[in-house]
Amino acid sequence: MIFVFFCFMGVMSNGQVFIQSYADVVNQVSQSNISSSLSEFEALGVKRRGTAPLENTYNWLRNKYLSYGYSVGQLQEDTYTNAGYTCKNLIVTKVGTLYPSTYVIICGHYDSIIGTGTNDNGSGTASILEVARLLQNIPTEYSIKFIHFSGEEDGLVGSQHYVSNVVNATTPKMDIKLVFNLDEVGGVAGAVNNTITCERDTGTPTTNNAASNIITNELMTCVGLYSPLNTNLSYAYASDYMPFEDNNEVITGFYETNESSHPHSATDLLVNMDPVYNYNVAKAATGAMLHFAVATSTLASQSFDNDLQISFFPNPSQDYLNIHFGQLTNISTVLKLVAINGSVVLNQTFTNPNIIETIDVSHLAKGMYMILLDSDKGSFSRKILIQ
Repeated sequence: MIFVFFCFMGVMSNGQVFIQSYADVVNQVSQSNISSSLSEFEALGVKRRGTAPLENTYNWLRNKYLSYGYSVGQLQEDTYTNAGYTCKNLIVTKVGTLYPSTYVIICGHYDSIIGTGTNDNGSGTASILEVARLLQNIPTEYSIKFIHFSGEEDGLVGSQHYVSNVVNATTPKMDIKLVFNLDEVGGVAGAVNNTITCERDTGTPTTNNAASNIITNELMTCVGLYSPLNTNLSYAYASDYMPFEDNNEVITGFYETNESSHPHSATDLLVNMDPVYNYNVAKAATGAMLHFAVATSTLASQSFDNDLQISFFPNPSQDYLNIHFGQLTNISTVLKLVAINGSVVLNQTFTNPNIIETIDVSHLAKGMYMILLDSDKGSFSRKILIQ
């Protein structure tokens, strides 16, 4: 299915407008999916470091993404040692069409302490999964990383490892537009849960506080545009966005306003939560991610294949062309670039392509070309303009 996004000039706040097609995606958030994810998460048990339930939850998350249509090549395992035990972060990358090297991160932890952690943080986990399901085949200008951290309950060990050993170890350093953290967003059973707390950076270093405040206000606007929830503005603390904040990244977050008394206990269970509230939080998060990652119309029908998840950028190109291989990652693929007169100007076989491969087109004459990809999994063609 191809999504084409049209702006509907309705409610406007902070320069943001209501976009009907964003709302159409948000309205596909499923209460059944949220409730099922919470039940499955709870059934996996106490997700403590060094335990089978933690490993089983990691595998459960991987299988969820694969079932949504993400390829194995989009899933990254970030392994680290926590108090002598091997633990894992799961990172799922969706490549953007215009800014593939700049990332919007949506994250939350999946480990628990003492209890099953159905609210803290099965609720955030279920929300992130639903966002990922709905955005899987929607082109966005910015790349997205869906990240599930372990080690949060041990002092943000997993997220700190990721920042130190992945974000800062990337050359050049990973370019992060913003980090959106969801932690404990399940509400309180029997209470009126109609408000979500939106968290901004008020700590040190202070150089990113103003940007965080702007982003958090945009988040609050998205909540109002795409969900029935009210918003409460507060400050960020003690969750997986903090290592990013310390790294001078721009952060924001969701946290339940009616704060449950059950987390970090054996009674942190679905029966003590409000799954309808969790569903509304997922709607707000979906609208926010469409906004933050800039779901786009210009390339939806021209440079992105929704079945094979293939895209080309930049288009038009000058010196180089990036190919996002999508579902053809790790599959032998023949690429041909055909000039308007029918001559093949480039013929290259990618035996085991990475998610993104780059080809040099600086030597080619300006004009329109047809790019052809052929593999056992399928074939694909698209027009490319070289300037």
